Formats: sequence, C-alpha cells, structure tokens
Amino acid sequence: MGTYTYDDMRYVLRRLGFEPVRARKHETWAKTLQDGAILQVRLSHKGKRDIPKGTFHEMLRQAGIDESTFGETLRT
Repeated sequence: MGTYTYDDMRYVLRRLGFEPVRARKHETWAKTLQDGAILQVRLSHKGKRDIPKGTFHEMLRQAGIDESTFGETLRT
C-alpha cells in the first residue's frame, strides 16, 4: 500500500461518481446505486495530509471499492 492523501481520496470519489453532500466538521460524499442503495463516505478536510491506514481502509469499505480499484482510478 502506498500512502494516500485526503485530496487523492476526493479525486477518486469524484471519478467514481460520488458527490459532496455536506461539509461541516467532516465532509460527506454520497453516490446512489442503480438498485437505490446509497453509499456514503466521510472524510476529513485535511487536504494534503496522509490518511492513516485504518481510516483509509474504512473509507474504501464505505465506498464499496478495494485498494486496487482505488489505485487504478487514481492513476487515470
């Protein structure tokens, strides 16, 4: 696993069709799936700071993707 930043996460979420829906203490990004399910990912406003490993994996779980999908999306 490489080290990823909060800005990297925002870029990938936007590329995967997520949209920011709220920004207070934390940002909430959401995406509605075809079956009507709603995925929500919460992240910090920390920008260029590195995401801790556990937090990163929790965000991936919330987004419904794995690390390889994240990396591929980030590179495109």
